[in-house]
Amino acid sequence: MKFSFITHSVIVILLIATSAITAGWGFFDLNSQLLGMMASLSFLLLIWHLISYQARLFRKINYFFDAVRNEDSALSFPKNNNDKFLNQLSSNLDRINEQLKRIKTESHQREQYFQTLTEHVATGIISFDETGFILNANKSLKRMLGLEQLTHLRQLKKVDGQLANMLLNLPPGNQRMLTIKTAVGRTVNLLIKSTSFKNENRTLRLVSLQDINDQLSEQELDSWLKLIRVLTHEIMNSIAPVTSLSENLRNLYTREGKVITPEMVSETVIAKTAKGLEVIEQQGKGLIRFVESYRKLTRLPKPEIKPVNLKNLIENTVLLNKSSWPDLRISLQILDADLRIPADEKLFSQVLINLLKNSAEALEGNDNGKISITVLLNPDNRVEITIKDNGPGIPPGIMEEIFVPFFTTRENGSGIGLSLSRQIIRLHGGKLNARSQPGKETVFCIEVDSAD
Repeated sequence: MKFSFITHSVIVILLIATSAITAGWGFFDLNSQLLGMMASLSFLLLIWHLISYQARLFRKINYFFDAVRNEDSALSFPKNNNDKFLNQLSSNLDRINEQLKRIKTESHQREQYFQTLTEHVATGIISFDETGFILNANKSLKRMLGLEQLTHLRQLKKVDGQLANMLLNLPPGNQRMLTIKTAVGRTVNLLIKSTSFKNENRTLRLVSLQDINDQLSEQELDSWLKLIRVLTHEIMNSIAPVTSLSENLRNLYTREGKVITPEMVSETVIAKTAKGLEVIEQQGKGLIRFVESYRKLTRLPKPEIKPVNLKNLIENTVLLNKSSWPDLRISLQILDADLRIPADEKLFSQVLINLLKNSAEALEGNDNGKISITVLLNPDNRVEITIKDNGPGIPPGIMEEIFVPFFTTRENGSGIGLSLSRQIIRLHGGKLNARSQPGKETVFCIEVDSAD
């Protein structure tokens, strides 16, 4: 017959008490000495059984924490068919171990992805702690400075004495320009920008170094640093709860720096552990979704350019998506019905959908909301497509941020719609810009070449 841990323990304790009383009575009663000796033997055996039973619980939990501490996810806990509580404990520990293994794998994959991403960007990126010890320096930075190995900021003195001091002392959020001569004798004008973030109990610095002679413009550099800040913000928002929950879970199983004994592990503690790991798993999946959104920006297919009738393209796009905004009035004005542009119809339609969706969301709750689409040829013989809405407009303070990847003012927004749209238009050799009058209107303007 199977008993729970509490029932089993109560029965054993009662038997121990009974045998102790019987042994005592037997030693005082000369006619019952044999019974007393047998009771004493039973007392010792029951004590040994209780200690052995609880030791098995302690070993299981101790093995589990040893595995977690040594990052060994291969440990498994066999079932004992004769003990319901031990079986339940083994199942819970196995389940927790599997969740930790999955979280570890996902974390490793994310780390590899971001490491690969950093290595492939053209901007030099370096991260270091307060002592100047370098945690990461990408290939672009080493190539820019003419160095093969970089482990500490003092090594930069071989390149330029001012560079190491500037990186260490540049306040987070600031930027500086510096002209240096690299180890291979090349003169480089650097735009250096710094930001900081916390990793466990350490404050780390993330610095980008851009050769502005032949790389991105100042505006593009600024956008890149904004992207880094957003990436840092999103990653830290995902990692911070994981760190906090991990600490809380550890505190459930420790008292004054020591692992608790098996009898202190209650079903409530096990339930809190499982719930905490579930939240950690959700945070990990959220970060993966964030990375997948980023991949959309970096894996755009090459446009299949061909002449497209602009009037038909816009009308079909509006018609196919009109059901999403049935209450909105959308007007279309095209001066030349036969106007064509060289475009990838699928990608260009995606841009139009993104812009119309933004306008529709801005007009939510507006009974007089309307969107107007106008197409014309500008003085440079380029096609201009403007999408205007009479919504609340965009505040001047965030106007410069709207095309930064992952920047969004909406709770459920991904923040990649406008940045993705601008990238698609650039692949078409065009430009996408915006202007707004708060309280009156917002206008997005696409400018591309004509196919005529």
